[in-house]
Amino acid sequence: MKVAIISDSHIPSRAHAIPPWARRSIREADHVIHAGDFDSTKALADVRDLATRLTAVGGNMDPHGLGLSDVETVRLGGVTFVVTHGTGSRRDYEERVARVVRDQGVDDPFVGVAGHTHQLLDTTVDGVRLLNPGSVTGAAPAEEATMLTAEVGGGELAVTVRRE
Repeated sequence: MKVAIISDSHIPSRAHAIPPWARRSIREADHVIHAGDFDSTKALADVRDLATRLTAVGGNMDPHGLGLSDVETVRLGGVTFVVTHGTGSRRDYEERVARVVRDQGVDDPFVGVAGHTHQLLDTTVDGVRLLNPGSVTGAAPAEEATMLTAEVGGGELAVTVRRE
């Protein structure tokens, strides 16, 4: 199963659109995970139109009307993804996100997905694998547009960085 992992679109406040290369990856995915900061109902609608299936959370810059949860879980290919935005200080970001993931009480194997920092991340904290796809539009403070794609199956996860 192909999964596109994106975050921090910030459309229209910091970017005009998701770049064509990322739109293709989103369209080709069996499932899309968005870790928040769409920035508008139009940006959310655009991702929903591109995605075959979507799991998304709200971010600190999303209007309240988007109606998205702070945390969502989805099981894909035998891996449970716990998705949150990661709002808060950069100082304790990794520990905070790992705590949110652990607090969901999901079974192994699981991985946490968060955004907020606009910086790529694939690390393990206290036994929790954390993924941050950066900003799919390259919205500041990101220096480039990035996303992750993953192949999942049989409880295994292989992650690839995509960039403009």
